[in-house]
Amino acid sequence: MKEMFSLEGKVALVTGAAQGIGKEMALGFARSGADLCLVDLNLEKLETVKKEIEDLGKKCLALKVNLNSVEEIEKMAADAYAKFGKIDILANIAGVNVHKAAEEMTEEDWDFVLDVNLKALFFCCKAVGKYMLEKGSGRIINMSSSFGIVGFWGRTAYASSKAAVSNLTKTLAIEWSGKGINVNAIAPGPVWTEARDHLFSDKEFYNKLMEKLPINRVAKPIDIVGPAIFLASPASDFVTGETLLVDGGWCAH
Repeated sequence: MKEMFSLEGKVALVTGAAQGIGKEMALGFARSGADLCLVDLNLEKLETVKKEIEDLGKKCLALKVNLNSVEEIEKMAADAYAKFGKIDILANIAGVNVHKAAEEMTEEDWDFVLDVNLKALFFCCKAVGKYMLEKGSGRIINMSSSFGIVGFWGRTAYASSKAAVSNLTKTLAIEWSGKGINVNAIAPGPVWTEARDHLFSDKEFYNKLMEKLPINRVAKPIDIVGPAIFLASPASDFVTGETLLVDGGWCAH
Protein backbone atom coordinates (compact mmCIF):
# COMPACT_ATOMS: atom_id res chain seq x y z
CA MET A 1 0.00 0.00 0.00
CA LYS A 2 2.85 2.41 0.81
CA GLU A 3 4.16 2.06 -2.74
CA MET A 4 0.90 3.53 -4.05
CA PHE A 5 1.80 6.84 -2.40
CA SER A 6 5.57 6.69 -2.93
CA LEU A 7 7.38 9.40 -4.90
CA GLU A 8 10.72 7.60 -4.73
CA GLY A 9 12.86 8.40 -7.76
CA LYS A 10 10.63 11.28 -8.85
CA VAL A 11 11.57 14.93 -9.39
CA ALA A 12 9.07 17.59 -8.33
CA LEU A 13 9.11 21.28 -9.19
CA VAL A 14 7.14 23.46 -6.75
CA THR A 15 6.45 27.16 -7.29
CA GLY A 16 5.77 29.40 -4.30
CA ALA A 17 7.96 27.06 -2.24
CA ALA A 18 9.49 29.60 0.15
CA GLN A 19 6.65 29.51 2.67
CA GLY A 20 3.08 28.44 3.39
CA ILE A 21 1.44 25.69 1.35
CA GLY A 22 4.28 25.54 -1.20
CA LYS A 23 6.91 24.97 1.49
CA GLU A 24 4.92 22.24 3.25
CA MET A 25 4.13 20.55 -0.05
CA ALA A 26 7.79 20.53 -1.08
CA LEU A 27 8.78 19.01 2.28
CA GLY A 28 5.97 16.46 1.98
CA PHE A 29 7.13 15.43 -1.49
CA ALA A 30 10.68 15.02 -0.17
CA ARG A 31 9.52 12.87 2.75
CA SER A 32 7.67 10.71 0.22
CA GLY A 33 10.91 10.20 -1.73
CA ALA A 34 11.10 12.96 -4.36
CA ASP A 35 13.99 15.24 -5.23
CA LEU A 36 12.96 18.90 -5.46
CA CYS A 37 13.29 22.02 -7.53
CA LEU A 38 12.09 24.95 -5.40
CA VAL A 39 10.91 28.16 -7.07
CA ASP A 40 10.13 31.54 -5.51
CA LEU A 41 11.18 35.19 -5.55
CA ASN A 42 12.49 34.96 -1.98
CA LEU A 43 15.80 33.14 -2.44
CA GLU A 44 16.81 33.55 1.22
CA LYS A 45 13.75 31.64 2.44
CA LEU A 46 14.17 29.11 -0.37
CA GLU A 47 17.68 28.30 0.80
CA THR A 48 16.29 27.49 4.26
CA VAL A 49 13.75 25.08 2.77
CA LYS A 50 16.48 23.63 0.54
CA LYS A 51 18.57 22.77 3.60
CA GLU A 52 15.60 21.05 5.25
CA ILE A 53 15.09 18.93 2.13
CA GLU A 54 18.78 18.06 1.84
CA ASP A 55 18.75 17.09 5.53
CA LEU A 56 16.11 14.53 4.54
CA GLY A 57 18.66 13.02 2.15
CA LYS A 58 17.09 14.36 -1.04
CA LYS A 59 18.62 16.44 -3.85
CA CYS A 60 17.37 20.00 -4.17
CA LEU A 61 17.73 22.97 -6.50
CA ALA A 62 16.54 26.44 -5.44
CA LEU A 63 15.73 28.96 -8.18
CA LYS A 64 14.78 32.62 -7.85
CA VAL A 65 12.20 33.17 -10.60
CA ASN A 66 9.96 36.08 -11.52
CA LEU A 67 6.84 34.27 -12.68
CA ASN A 68 5.64 37.41 -14.45
CA SER A 69 8.31 36.71 -17.06
CA VAL A 70 7.63 33.91 -19.55
CA GLU A 71 11.32 33.97 -20.42
CA GLU A 72 12.27 33.28 -16.79
CA ILE A 73 9.65 30.52 -16.57
CA GLU A 74 11.13 28.81 -19.62
CA LYS A 75 14.63 29.13 -18.13
CA MET A 76 13.32 27.71 -14.84
CA ALA A 77 12.09 24.57 -16.59
CA ALA A 78 15.31 24.24 -18.60
CA ASP A 79 17.48 24.65 -15.48
CA ALA A 80 15.49 22.05 -13.56
CA TYR A 81 15.71 19.62 -16.48
CA ALA A 82 19.46 20.25 -16.82
CA LYS A 83 19.95 19.50 -13.12
CA PHE A 84 17.83 16.35 -12.84
CA GLY A 85 17.36 15.10 -16.41
CA LYS A 86 13.58 15.01 -15.97
CA ILE A 87 10.62 16.65 -14.23
CA ASP A 88 7.95 14.21 -13.07
CA ILE A 89 5.73 16.50 -10.99
CA LEU A 90 4.82 20.16 -11.33
CA ALA A 91 2.99 21.84 -8.43
CA ASN A 92 1.84 25.35 -9.33
CA ILE A 93 1.36 26.79 -5.84
CA ALA A 94 2.50 30.42 -6.22
CA GLY A 95 -0.40 32.83 -5.97
CA VAL A 96 -1.40 36.35 -4.94
CA ASN A 97 -4.55 38.12 -3.81
CA VAL A 98 -5.95 41.65 -3.53
CA HIS A 99 -8.65 42.18 -0.88
CA LYS A 100 -10.91 44.93 -2.20
CA ALA A 101 -14.56 45.55 -2.92
CA ALA A 102 -15.34 45.20 -6.63
CA GLU A 103 -15.96 48.93 -7.07
CA GLU A 104 -12.48 49.67 -5.67
CA MET A 105 -10.53 47.26 -7.86
CA THR A 106 -8.13 48.92 -10.29
CA GLU A 107 -6.76 47.63 -13.57
CA GLU A 108 -3.39 47.21 -11.86
CA ASP A 109 -4.96 45.12 -9.08
CA TRP A 110 -6.74 42.91 -11.59
CA ASP A 111 -3.67 42.37 -13.77
CA PHE A 112 -1.46 41.68 -10.72
CA VAL A 113 -3.71 38.81 -9.58
CA LEU A 114 -4.52 37.31 -12.99
CA ASP A 115 -0.93 37.53 -14.22
CA VAL A 116 0.38 35.38 -11.36
CA ASN A 117 -2.57 33.12 -10.60
CA LEU A 118 -3.54 32.28 -14.18
CA LYS A 119 -1.11 33.49 -16.85
CA ALA A 120 2.07 32.42 -15.04
CA LEU A 121 0.47 29.13 -14.01
CA PHE A 122 -0.38 28.31 -17.62
CA PHE A 123 3.10 29.12 -18.88
CA CYS A 124 4.61 26.99 -16.11
CA CYS A 125 2.41 24.14 -17.33
CA LYS A 126 3.54 24.77 -20.89
CA ALA A 127 7.27 25.07 -20.08
CA VAL A 128 7.41 22.00 -17.84
CA GLY A 129 4.85 20.13 -19.92
CA LYS A 130 7.27 20.24 -22.84
CA TYR A 131 9.63 17.88 -21.00
CA MET A 132 6.79 15.72 -19.70
CA LEU A 133 5.41 15.31 -23.22
CA GLU A 134 8.83 14.25 -24.49
CA LYS A 135 9.02 11.64 -21.71
CA GLY A 136 5.40 10.57 -22.08
CA SER A 137 4.55 10.90 -18.40
CA GLY A 138 4.01 13.48 -15.68
CA ARG A 139 1.73 14.91 -13.02
CA ILE A 140 0.60 18.54 -12.85
CA ILE A 141 -1.11 19.90 -9.74
CA ASN A 142 -2.59 23.38 -10.04
CA MET A 143 -3.71 25.55 -7.14
CA SER A 144 -7.37 26.48 -7.39
CA SER A 145 -9.57 27.55 -4.47
CA SER A 146 -13.00 27.02 -2.97
CA PHE A 147 -13.47 30.74 -3.72
CA GLY A 148 -13.28 29.80 -7.39
CA ILE A 149 -16.34 27.62 -6.90
CA VAL A 150 -18.61 29.62 -4.57
CA GLY A 151 -17.08 33.10 -4.55
CA PHE A 152 -16.43 35.38 -1.57
CA TRP A 153 -16.74 39.09 -0.82
CA GLY A 154 -13.73 41.19 -1.83
CA ARG A 155 -12.22 38.50 -4.05
CA THR A 156 -13.38 39.42 -7.56
CA ALA A 157 -9.99 38.99 -9.24
CA TYR A 158 -8.88 36.10 -7.02
CA ALA A 159 -12.11 34.11 -7.38
CA SER A 160 -12.14 34.71 -11.13
CA SER A 161 -8.55 33.53 -11.48
CA LYS A 162 -9.17 30.37 -9.47
CA ALA A 163 -12.35 29.46 -11.37
CA ALA A 164 -10.28 29.84 -14.54
CA VAL A 165 -7.55 27.59 -13.11
CA SER A 166 -10.08 24.79 -12.56
CA ASN A 167 -11.31 25.02 -16.14
CA LEU A 168 -7.76 25.31 -17.50
CA THR A 169 -7.00 22.13 -15.57
CA LYS A 170 -9.86 20.32 -17.32
CA THR A 171 -8.73 21.56 -20.73
CA LEU A 172 -5.10 20.54 -20.23
CA ALA A 173 -6.26 17.14 -19.00
CA ILE A 174 -8.27 16.66 -22.19
CA GLU A 175 -5.24 17.56 -24.31
CA TRP A 176 -2.48 15.82 -22.34
CA SER A 177 -3.88 12.86 -20.39
CA GLY A 178 -3.76 10.64 -23.47
CA LYS A 179 -0.08 11.54 -23.73
CA GLY A 180 0.72 10.39 -20.19
CA ILE A 181 0.25 13.59 -18.20
CA ASN A 182 -2.43 13.69 -15.51
CA VAL A 183 -3.53 17.26 -14.76
CA ASN A 184 -5.50 18.04 -11.59
CA ALA A 185 -6.11 20.92 -9.21
CA ILE A 186 -6.54 21.31 -5.47
CA ALA A 187 -9.11 23.79 -4.15
CA PRO A 188 -8.43 24.58 -0.50
CA GLY A 189 -10.81 26.41 1.77
CA PRO A 190 -9.40 29.06 4.14
CA VAL A 191 -5.78 28.21 5.03
CA TRP A 192 -3.93 29.96 7.85
CA THR A 193 -0.56 30.83 6.30
CA GLU A 194 1.99 33.47 7.24
CA ALA A 195 0.53 35.78 4.61
CA ARG A 196 -2.93 35.57 6.23
CA ASP A 197 -1.85 35.78 9.86
CA HIS A 198 -3.07 39.36 10.30
CA LEU A 199 -6.42 38.51 8.70
CA PHE A 200 -7.16 35.30 10.57
CA SER A 201 -6.00 36.83 13.85
CA ASP A 202 -8.99 39.18 13.60
CA LYS A 203 -11.55 37.47 15.86
CA GLU A 204 -14.54 38.95 14.06
CA PHE A 205 -13.30 37.77 10.67
CA TYR A 206 -12.34 34.35 12.04
CA ASN A 207 -15.74 33.85 13.67
CA LYS A 208 -17.45 34.64 10.36
CA LEU A 209 -15.35 31.94 8.71
CA MET A 210 -16.41 29.45 11.36
CA GLU A 211 -20.05 30.00 10.39
CA LYS A 212 -19.28 28.37 7.02
CA LEU A 213 -16.81 25.69 8.14
CA PRO A 214 -18.50 22.47 9.35
CA ILE A 215 -15.11 21.13 10.42
CA ASN A 216 -14.91 24.08 12.86
CA ARG A 217 -11.36 25.24 12.06
CA VAL A 218 -9.40 26.72 9.19
CA ALA A 219 -6.81 24.59 7.46
CA LYS A 220 -3.09 24.59 8.11
CA PRO A 221 -0.68 24.26 5.16
CA ILE A 222 0.09 20.68 6.21
CA ASP A 223 -3.58 19.79 5.57
CA ILE A 224 -3.01 20.27 1.82
CA VAL A 225 0.04 17.99 1.65
CA GLY A 226 -1.72 14.59 1.78
CA PRO A 227 -4.07 15.41 -1.11
CA ALA A 228 -1.09 16.68 -3.13
CA ILE A 229 0.86 13.47 -2.52
CA PHE A 230 -2.21 11.51 -3.64
CA LEU A 231 -2.39 13.47 -6.92
CA ALA A 232 1.38 13.15 -7.48
CA SER A 233 1.56 9.42 -6.76
CA PRO A 234 0.46 6.17 -8.45
CA ALA A 235 -2.58 6.17 -6.14
CA SER A 236 -4.26 8.63 -8.54
CA ASP A 237 -3.33 6.98 -11.85
CA PHE A 238 -6.93 7.16 -13.11
CA VAL A 239 -7.64 10.69 -11.84
CA THR A 240 -7.32 13.60 -14.25
CA GLY A 241 -9.13 16.85 -15.02
CA GLU A 242 -10.41 17.08 -11.45
CA THR A 243 -10.44 19.88 -8.90
CA LEU A 244 -10.17 18.26 -5.47
CA LEU A 245 -11.88 20.27 -2.76
CA VAL A 246 -9.90 20.31 0.50
CA ASP A 247 -12.10 22.83 2.23
CA GLY A 248 -13.37 21.45 5.52
CA GLY A 249 -16.89 21.46 4.12
CA TRP A 250 -16.86 25.12 3.02
CA CYS A 251 -18.62 24.33 -0.27
CA ALA A 252 -21.05 21.86 1.32
CA HIS A 253 -23.45 24.69 2.21
